[in-house]
Amino acid sequence: MVRRTAMVVAACAALGMTVPVGAATAQSAAIPEVGQRWADAGPYTPEVSIGLVHTMYHPRELGADGEKHPVVLWGNGTGVLPGAYTSLLRHYASHGFIVVAANTPTSNFAITMRSGIDLIADKAADPGSVFFGKVDLDRIGAAGHSQGGSGAINAAIDDRVDTVVAIQPGPLNDVDLIDEPVLYLAGQFDLVVWPAVVRAMYRDADHVPAEYLELRGAGHFGTGVTGGAMRGPSTAWLRYWLMDDANARAEFFGENCGYCSDTRQFSGFDRNALARQIPG
Repeated sequence: MVRRTAMVVAACAALGMTVPVGAATAQSAAIPEVGQRWADAGPYTPEVSIGLVHTMYHPRELGADGEKHPVVLWGNGTGVLPGAYTSLLRHYASHGFIVVAANTPTSNFAITMRSGIDLIADKAADPGSVFFGKVDLDRIGAAGHSQGGSGAINAAIDDRVDTVVAIQPGPLNDVDLIDEPVLYLAGQFDLVVWPAVVRAMYRDADHVPAEYLELRGAGHFGTGVTGGAMRGPSTAWLRYWLMDDANARAEFFGENCGYCSDTRQFSGFDRNALARQIPG
């Protein structure tokens, strides 16, 4: 699994051993790079398919060059469905991800989110599906906003999930139950989920590589629903852990990482000891 290999890389670095760049995982074939344009639309045309239990956001050109696409499970905030996040989820699809969004306004315990793995696995194995042979089931992330951010952490209890993006997450989760790297995104002026609440969750994640980014000037709704300023960092994190994007890795890891001193975009940045051990 992606996360386990990354943990080995971190451990080797802590022991002073040389780890080749890109050693975390084998590169997903032919997923185009985007430089550092994380917040811009990616090279794929997003397609949306609404189902009874899940809504799928995916590249229209699935596997056009023989590539297989990583999966992102998505959890909504309280009282809304995936359509409220269409801008953000279409953005992820444009970068080559298959987003399986749970059609539930109560995603905290991640039951529907986790069932999305079985859904996409079935489609990937169905010769009559557009997803047949084009899904990288070894690379699965969980992401969500507010209640769905908490749901993303809970979804990662499933051993098939490799990383988490928790956007302004609610508190009903236990990060001690997971072993995946986590990116926590908070809003400086979030009055629904205070930054201090998110930072406390980050501090509790000392057993996995974890980072905390606080978006300057951000409230609770605009940044999550449209992606806003959180679109770029969340995309970069997913591109590193699920696509081995070296440019994305440099934003989070290494002595002079791109986000480390970006006080214009972030009012707070922190990373724990395990994250600091991952090479830049």
